[in-house]
Amino acid sequence: MKITTLALLPILLLVGCVASYSPNPGEGRSARMPLKQNGGTWPTSHVQGIAVDVRGGFIYYSFTTLLAKYDFSGRLVGTLVGWTGHLGDLDFNPVDGRVYGSLEYKKDRSFYIAVIDVGRLNQVGVHAGSSDIFRTVFLPEVARDYTADMNGDGVFDGDIAKTPDHRYGCSGIDGVSFGPEFGRADGPRLLTVAYGIYANTSRTDNDHQVLLQYDISDWAHYERPLTESAPHHSGPAEVHGKYFVRTGNTTYGVQNLAYDESQQRWFMGVYKGTKPAFPNYLLFAVDARTQPVRGDLIGVKDQSGSGTEKGLVIPLADDGLRDAATDIRGWNQKGNTGFQPVGSGLTYICENSGSKGSQTADLTLYRWKGIPEVPYVPATSSDLGH
Repeated sequence: MKITTLALLPILLLVGCVASYSPNPGEGRSARMPLKQNGGTWPTSHVQGIAVDVRGGFIYYSFTTLLAKYDFSGRLVGTLVGWTGHLGDLDFNPVDGRVYGSLEYKKDRSFYIAVIDVGRLNQVGVHAGSSDIFRTVFLPEVARDYTADMNGDGVFDGDIAKTPDHRYGCSGIDGVSFGPEFGRADGPRLLTVAYGIYANTSRTDNDHQVLLQYDISDWAHYERPLTESAPHHSGPAEVHGKYFVRTGNTTYGVQNLAYDESQQRWFMGVYKGTKPAFPNYLLFAVDARTQPVRGDLIGVKDQSGSGTEKGLVIPLADDGLRDAATDIRGWNQKGNTGFQPVGSGLTYICENSGSKGSQTADLTLYRWKGIPEVPYVPATSSDLGH
């Protein structure tokens, strides 16, 4: 695709929705989108996800227990702290101007979408517990699968991989992104949440990525402050859709989920799997217009134990490297600690580095090249119309 100017990049307006978010004139946009940016060094775990507000000119970094906000010029605008759970992947919602992210409390068997009013995050050290900037919505579907007693022994084995418990190998949630309903590239944008999946090589029922879609138009009445001493369970009882993509078992499932409007494609960045029967790629994709089909979930037994469970299955995109033995397609491209398309074939990819308690993030803008061995190459000033 020909890259024109930055003015063509804000393709994030949602079809069928009226955007209420309007950044302050000039706020954050004193600089063009950077080709590179450093997300600071923090006494946290590694960077887990990013979100980009193309119109407003801000980049957000999730360091699991800290959210950092930078403008396009590289100025630190603010940080949000004050929770002990695991804040994972992020996405920016241009409809309401808020950042949505996965938030796990495995010990409490509680899984949330954090809803962060980032437009009001304008100072360093804002505490989530003492500000209404930070709200949460509980996801009952995830909790049910995470706590499922699959061997029927009456005991939930907890946050461990070496157990038959946890339906589909569910370890919680990680990837988060807004995009269309699977099977189409138009229509209202839904919030899509990807399961974490335990890397258990002794199981056959954990070889799918599990994706939940939610219509968040009525989520306002679910949103609650997070009180860690008494985790709430306010959230949607049902999902808009539940889908399965067979990739082979990965290590903790989809870490970064991202919808690329310019390619009309969903990307899934993962940590490399460990099952030798699979190619164990680092990045997978499904095309937006590919229709989910109700079919067998290979390796997953149904409730009777004698048949195969069925679900809405989406095949991988017919692109990238191909494993002849399994027909699985993908790329050996890092996308598990920050992966965010920003339009016109451009994508920010984040590299994590540092030691325990001193973590940093280096962001680079890449251009889609489409070669199976080298899907992305670093962008240049000409890609931004400089």
